[in-house]
Amino acid sequence: MRPTIICHMGTSIDGRLHPSRFTRAAPGISWDVLRSHYEKIHERVDADGWIVGRKTMSEMAKGTERSPAQAPKLPRESHIAQRRDRKLAIAIDPSGRVHYGKDNVGGDHAVAVLGEQVSDAYLAELREDGVSYVFAGAEGDDLSGAMAQLAACFGVKKLLLEGGGKINGAFLKHGLIDEFSTLIYPAVDGVAGTQSIVDYDGAEGDRPGAGQTLRLTHCETLEGGMVWLRHKVERAPG
Repeated sequence: MRPTIICHMGTSIDGRLHPSRFTRAAPGISWDVLRSHYEKIHERVDADGWIVGRKTMSEMAKGTERSPAQAPKLPRESHIAQRRDRKLAIAIDPSGRVHYGKDNVGGDHAVAVLGEQVSDAYLAELREDGVSYVFAGAEGDDLSGAMAQLAACFGVKKLLLEGGGKINGAFLKHGLIDEFSTLIYPAVDGVAGTQSIVDYDGAEGDRPGAGQTLRLTHCETLEGGMVWLRHKVERAPG
């Protein structure tokens, strides 16, 4: 069994991700208030942890690479460090590029989802930092298996997926998103090609959402004109 996964994202009305590109708030509307809604709802959902991709986690962790003097040969199996009842900060990092320097990100216990090809030196670094890790197959793309391991190893029942468009797209393709929680800013980006909340990197003609449907379960207008939508993902008959 895997945990329930809620894709929680903030977006402009045209589905773009980067607030630095959004049009300004209308007169009398506080941009700080608009931005604060995301974290408030993050806490309100009360998940057991959150998931992001490698680039986002690197920006948050801000660790530096180290090379242990002698890295022992380590088995490619889950390593569970000291969680101490903290929530989980999970990075999808198949190649092992994120460096932590500590066992947490923002106070939440760091967990790396890796491919089996990562080096023993990198695994030794994670162990020194107190970071837990699980493996997602040889190439790091067995997301279903990794989510099942997280449930088995940590007992998590609900996780927030807060990645970039490519990570969100990969989870959608694997049928791993159970709900979308979408905060729509009263703003627009407008440029073609800028990253959207789901940006699956697949072949032309691929349909990552095939076999899945969305059912609106909640619609709320928040202070400043932001709209919060919740959609349950259902498996389409047939």
